[in-house]
Amino acid sequence: MQKPTLQGEMLVLRPIRADDADAMWDMLADPDGRRLTGTTATFTRPQVDAWCASRGTAEGRYDFAVTANGSDDFLGEIVLNDIDDVVRKANMRLVMRPAYRGRGYGTEGIELVLGFAFDGLGLHRVELDVLAINARAKSLYENIGFRVEGRRRDAYRDGDGWCDAIDMAMLEDEYRATQVAS
Repeated sequence: MQKPTLQGEMLVLRPIRADDADAMWDMLADPDGRRLTGTTATFTRPQVDAWCASRGTAEGRYDFAVTANGSDDFLGEIVLNDIDDVVRKANMRLVMRPAYRGRGYGTEGIELVLGFAFDGLGLHRVELDVLAINARAKSLYENIGFRVEGRRRDAYRDGDGWCDAIDMAMLEDEYRATQVAS
């Protein structure tokens, strides 16, 4: 299956490649990023290398490298995974490298992936979870049009403690309404 490249105003989302492993390794080493995404697993460098090299042929998911127009540098990743063709839904996740957070890349990246999900794949629902400690990400998702559907108490580790997960989703008709409004 040929993985698409998505073009926006300031971003290009392209499939993750083997040569993204250095930047992916750097991103996975960021303690703030790990905390805000609930990442507790540890990875070896060979695992990261193999994972990046395998994204182009991974079935049932789309792993995009976030790059700025005019540059092929890996700024972060946005993933559409757990795709269910019968229910027509998928999960989405986003993580940016530390130097590229808060610059609007996440907003445009999510909008590009939502367009691909609803218009390209014909999905009905895109869902995600965000950690309760990550108010900035929750606000970003709400501003784009995701709605809070629930809360899973103590779903993630936060150091020696626990953190709630906030479940959010956008339905196809909600996406269409945001497109008419913009």
